[in-house]
Amino acid sequence: MTARILVVDDIPANVKVLEARLIAEYFEVLTANDGFQALSICDRTQVDLILLDIMMPGMDGFEVCERLKANPRTTHIPVVMVTALDQPSDRVRGLKAGADDFLTKPVNDLQLVSRVKSLLRLKTLSDELRIRAGSDHPMDELARLGEGRVEEAAQVLLVDPRASSQERIIKALKPVAEVTAMPDPQADVFEAADNVFDLVIVNGNLDGYDPLRLCSQLRSLERTRFIPLLIIAEQGEENLIIRALDLGVNDYIVRPLDPNELVARCVTQIRRKRYSDRLRNSMKKSFELAVTDPLTRLSNRRHLDNHLKMLFNRAAARGRPLSVCITDIDRFKAVNDTYGHDAGDEVLKEFASRIRASVRGADLACRYGGEEFVVIMPDTLPDAATAIAERLRTAIEGRPFSLGTGQPAINLTASMGIASNLAGAETPEQLLKQADQALYTAKHNGRNRVVATAA
Repeated sequence: MTARILVVDDIPANVKVLEARLIAEYFEVLTANDGFQALSICDRTQVDLILLDIMMPGMDGFEVCERLKANPRTTHIPVVMVTALDQPSDRVRGLKAGADDFLTKPVNDLQLVSRVKSLLRLKTLSDELRIRAGSDHPMDELARLGEGRVEEAAQVLLVDPRASSQERIIKALKPVAEVTAMPDPQADVFEAADNVFDLVIVNGNLDGYDPLRLCSQLRSLERTRFIPLLIIAEQGEENLIIRALDLGVNDYIVRPLDPNELVARCVTQIRRKRYSDRLRNSMKKSFELAVTDPLTRLSNRRHLDNHLKMLFNRAAARGRPLSVCITDIDRFKAVNDTYGHDAGDEVLKEFASRIRASVRGADLACRYGGEEFVVIMPDTLPDAATAIAERLRTAIEGRPFSLGTGQPAINLTASMGIASNLAGAETPEQLLKQADQALYTAKHNGRNRVVATAA
């Protein structure tokens, strides 16, 4: 893993020590001796992670962190505060300012490298999601969560066998989360997979069960892969923390628990989870828009071309049948000319709805263009494809089409052409051309009929 890390400290010796340790891990290192220089570097240069001293002249680390998180260009850069301050109140203040973690001087080499690599992995994932979703700006919700105000209570799963510990954690998190506490680690895996949680907290002492195995199971399951994990460790359990971070655990807190620090760390993870969820949903919607016809909500021509090619090649490799139906609304131009294009759009939407109701779940229905539609039918012989098309033709003919408010309903029919890869088509393009020729025959022979190419 390579990345560009900015080390910010007003003491040159501290800078040199951290720089040497990071260079030994093949990171590119930039340095700054005060907060103003650090902000300037981040504004003009790509930085992947910041190691930030707190006690600096002119502008302390808390203010630097707040400014970084307030700037849309730098808000996604992970910040680790490296400091001699070790009071819970200092950690809480830093977390509220947007810091991702704290390392206490003198810095433990293994903790430094593990924490840096863990945060860089998370940043890489977040950056990729933001790029795909086309989002460069933080959400207002994130800022509110960062200030400890949650419009909708988060759902937290607590894995802790001790009733007294459960009670303290539930009480601490009550202002920001509803906590489901369960003592059985194995049952917790199923609970996390079957329900929607914003965070899972794992007690590092599970009475005979390895907490890291539980974390590994949660990371390996599709349903729980992106749920943030926070592990509770005892004093001196550095090895547990390092291994947890390597496994993909997002954060940790060390006993004795400070309630304010616990809340601050949980809120940070909840904020990121919701932000990542929004990015993934945005990316999903962007993908759907790219492959969906906006009027009919069926797949568009681009998706048809890609999907048909894949299905055609797979059918050829497996020796399986593949059928295609092209359908066209009979005399559709007359609808537009007589009743207007708005009425025509209503017909197209209703036509698409009847296609969805008539085809099977495994079939792919697409708008081919204008009033033409295509249905791809995997593992379907010509006779079965003809029966499906006939069902659709009957559904079109059997009920009038509404044209919208104030317009009379009208009767319409559709013609359909069927082609199968069993008829000798060697490419997806040939298969579509054969179906189109069958459609032409159906139109030429009087419309409102299904015609299949001969095998």
